[in-house]
Amino acid sequence: MNRKEAFLADRRGAVAFEMMFVFVLLMISCFLPLADVAIAGFQYISAMEALRAFGQSIQYSGPTDLGDTSTWQTAALAKADSSYPISNFQLICGDTSAVCSAANTANPKYYSYQTSFTLSPIVLTSVLCPNGCTITLSYSERFQ
Repeated sequence: MNRKEAFLADRRGAVAFEMMFVFVLLMISCFLPLADVAIAGFQYISAMEALRAFGQSIQYSGPTDLGDTSTWQTAALAKADSSYPISNFQLICGDTSAVCSAANTANPKYYSYQTSFTLSPIVLTSVLCPNGCTITLSYSERFQ
């Protein structure tokens, strides 16, 4: 056996060379999509927790006058997490989903509000963001 045949027969380094390609394939096909899903999950959980924390903070300091709640709403919105701004903050009175006013103070009474966050997926844009990457979460809680 000459030297060239001996070199061709010895293939101990082939696996080390192929491992680079297998690792790149695994990174692109498995780990990056998994990271997209994990980041989306963490952002969703954080937004829901921000909504619940805001609800808890206003639960114990409700409005005193349901006829004029503008100053109370301004003070309550100041307590919200700045990373997840609260929008569409309303006081709902009664089962008809009507906004509370001096003329409408029916029971039950609810807080209703929303927040939004934006996803920025690396690979799964078409799966996680079929209608755009801004997700709006709503939250409602009874206070009386």
